[in-house]
Amino acid sequence: MQTPSTLTEQVMDTVRDKIVDGSMSPDTWYSVYQLSAELGVSRSPVRDALLRLAEAGLVKFTRNRGFRVVETRPEDVAEIFGLRLGIEPFAAYRAALSRTPEQLAAADDLVARMSALAAVDEAGDTNESGALEDAFFTEDRKLHSLIMDMGGSHRGGALVETLRTHTRILGSSTAGSSRTLADILDEHRPVLEAIRNGDAEAARATMREHLTTTGKLLLHQALGDDTTRATEIWSRYAAGL
Repeated sequence: MQTPSTLTEQVMDTVRDKIVDGSMSPDTWYSVYQLSAELGVSRSPVRDALLRLAEAGLVKFTRNRGFRVVETRPEDVAEIFGLRLGIEPFAAYRAALSRTPEQLAAADDLVARMSALAAVDEAGDTNESGALEDAFFTEDRKLHSLIMDMGGSHRGGALVETLRTHTRILGSSTAGSSRTLADILDEHRPVLEAIRNGDAEAARATMREHLTTTGKLLLHQALGDDTTRATEIWSRYAAGL
């Protein structure tokens, strides 16, 4: 029998997936009873899962109405990347000092899978570009999580995953519109090279560069042609980093 905590985690994962793929949208009200019936799970783990997602800022409850998915705005993208810039470069710095051979081997495996997906993307011989991109960014998230683990930043890793979920809700990806999957992978290579070489300063600098590039591109993409506003928002949320 599954324990309540296991069910709660499964419901959290399911709701996250529904939010990301658009099955659950900010325009609709939902209830614990409705979700419980839909998932075939008792109300208690569903309520616990939703409370934890509310704490993470993904859903919001309103008394006597139910709950809604929290809409992610362009300002949220800038704030999210500002937070990530305050966490991940320092984790990469520590990773360069404390990574293990096993962790480096795991990173190599992830890069190999990302490289294979990028090669298929460049060849253009598939009609499943959306699924290909999803698979690539699944490995991308694993790679960032591994770097956090290398640096001993376990709580930071959980926070970064929540932040990444917010940007996924917005549907934000620079793949295809601003750069290829191969381009994105190439941004990770200097980070991993610095970590492998034990060069902490380079690891921190290259991770900062990668996140800054991604954050700025996503923000400009979200705002379309309004480059002035995009620049102003980025400057406000990235100040001091």
